[in-house]
Amino acid sequence: MNSNALSPIGVFDSGVGGLTVTREIMRQLPNEKIVYFGDTARVPYGSKSKDTIIKYSKQIARFLKTKNVKAIVIACNTASSFALEEVRQEVDVPVIGVVKPGAKVAVSKTKNKKIGVIATEATIRSGLYTDFIKEQDEQISVYGKACPLFVPLVEEGWTNDPVTVEVAKRYLEELKNDDIDTLVLGCTHYPLLRTMIGNLMGESVTLVNPAYETAVSLGEMLLKNDIAAGNENRYASEMYDFYVSDAAEKFKRFANSILPFKIEDISQISVENY
Repeated sequence: MNSNALSPIGVFDSGVGGLTVTREIMRQLPNEKIVYFGDTARVPYGSKSKDTIIKYSKQIARFLKTKNVKAIVIACNTASSFALEEVRQEVDVPVIGVVKPGAKVAVSKTKNKKIGVIATEATIRSGLYTDFIKEQDEQISVYGKACPLFVPLVEEGWTNDPVTVEVAKRYLEELKNDDIDTLVLGCTHYPLLRTMIGNLMGESVTLVNPAYETAVSLGEMLLKNDIAAGNENRYASEMYDFYVSDAAEKFKRFANSILPFKIEDISQISVENY
């Protein structure tokens, strides 16, 4: 086994959304240690410029490198869309994003070749989902819809609130008219609204959760690079470290509502120093 195999995987997001990716990694790769960073002081990323997103992502990557991570997962669609290559240049470990795995599955699911993508303004603006989907099948039509209010509503914990349902109805109306049969939840916060989105779109539309697909891709990448942890069963709560740039208590409450393990300690750091 490679000597790096027991090092942790670094996972980062603009806030709590990346916990949906972390949850899938915990489920599918239970022997892997994880260091998670949520940039809660600077959320949301979706309305920020490309340069700002790249700057933030590089700072976080440098912080994660101080934790001796063996790979980095950019668990944020916006950062994956704009900063993936820059982060790869910044660190000497494998880096994967969430866009490509999600796009790949969407292509395999669609029957009528009409795929919708809901995401932040920045992810839609980048056109990356469209590019990846068209790369695999240029016959497919891609309908992108920015849903900027979803992130603050999820961060507020309003996943089943009538306000959120009303907002979702407005956002999704357009996509329903486009006759899509597959919808990519192109922001890591959105799987937390999955049931509501599914109800509004109806049974004829397949929802794609890139969080799940990213964990699968990560597992494949670790094996390919010979850095997968073996089957040593380590004590679960000691395997996971969580860091945020602000509001640690609020983050902890949210994390404990969606993760399979109870999180006791969350450290707040000044990521600007990296």
